[in-house]
Amino acid sequence: MPVAFSDPIWRKPKAVPAFQSGLSSGGTLDAVIVGGGIMGLSTALHAARAGLSVQVLDAGAIGQGASGLNGGQVIPGLKYDPEWLLRHFGKERGEALVEFTAATADAVFDLIRNEKLAVPFTRNGWIQAAHTETALTAAANRDRQWRSRGADVELLDRAGIAAMTGARGYLGGWLDRRAGVIDPLSYTLELARVASAAGASIAEQQRVVKLSKEAGVWRVSTQSGTELRAKAVVLATNAYTDGLLPGLAQTIVPLHSFQIATAPLPADLAATILPGGQAVSDSRRILIYYRRSPDGRMVLGGRGRMALPSRAADWAHCERALIRLYPALAGVAVEKRWFGRVALTPDHLPHLHEPEKGLLAVVGCQGRGVGLMSALGRRMANYLASGDAGQLPFPLSPIRPIPFHAFRQVGVAAAITWYRMLDAFER
Repeated sequence: MPVAFSDPIWRKPKAVPAFQSGLSSGGTLDAVIVGGGIMGLSTALHAARAGLSVQVLDAGAIGQGASGLNGGQVIPGLKYDPEWLLRHFGKERGEALVEFTAATADAVFDLIRNEKLAVPFTRNGWIQAAHTETALTAAANRDRQWRSRGADVELLDRAGIAAMTGARGYLGGWLDRRAGVIDPLSYTLELARVASAAGASIAEQQRVVKLSKEAGVWRVSTQSGTELRAKAVVLATNAYTDGLLPGLAQTIVPLHSFQIATAPLPADLAATILPGGQAVSDSRRILIYYRRSPDGRMVLGGRGRMALPSRAADWAHCERALIRLYPALAGVAVEKRWFGRVALTPDHLPHLHEPEKGLLAVVGCQGRGVGLMSALGRRMANYLASGDAGQLPFPLSPIRPIPFHAFRQVGVAAAITWYRMLDAFER
């Protein structure tokens, strides 16, 4: 495997429990959760705290997927603003959804504080940077809507965003002080630790290969030959969804998010680049996102090639973006390169499904999975405990595969190339 293939900056906490042997034995569980990322672990934690017997099964190692490899940005809200949500979902559900999404970052930082998780974090906000007048107008509209609801937000002009980011090329932006950054690998592993301490069983290297139902009880079969029985099954596999539930993988478009990290910045540069510790996402069609790491590196990510990376040059687009924003970093070495898989839905909303009673699936983090899935896990646990669908912030919907899904990846790859060219003209 090439050195550059996947070498993330994030590090495990000092004390990481082993989960390889954490399999429940005998009896019927209240829930089996397939997928040990943030969604699955948050659900497991809160379900166990509610007194349910829970087993988490992960096909790999905890933290090995996108939950432990993302950029660590903790951003409240969705792609859509409150007024759109009210129009789309109606007043009652729309208001409930606005309230839920406004607090998704709180779910993360409250958990870190209350559970005393060993997770490096900074909560100084997130900046949505505007590189065109159209994007700046959209930022002003977003600011108006959230400000009217009492959110701690601020519209930034050209001078303001230059001072806060130190980056070139922005006309202004929007600061959301509810947001922040974490070490995502530490967070995922610590979430597993407290879920296990709460009574949830967690097993790594346990790929689920078959689901069947008999007399109202789900049978969950793994590749190793183990079979578990449960009243409910939650599929929390997101971008790593396979054919376990027919049609589910065809409802999402999996993409690769590539990231790089520089060497620790010299003191003179560090003083002028993101001095307040905010995270940033820009307004480009193929957006990039960046932040400082706890040890003073610049970390930048963005959409990459559809094929798996095999050499350092596959991250060249990230390095070009970094130098475009910060020309002074041209002499600073890029020391780390890695990638994770994310899932998008056609309507840019998370999708919740229950095709059969007791069989639940969640897909579509839309780039805000740390906060969104942490908060959604608690709601899913409430649903498992009560059976009340009103506990779920999003409506349950049928599984609707994307038409011509097999060709969608080709179309997405072409769109990324086209959008990147358009973005280049808007430098």
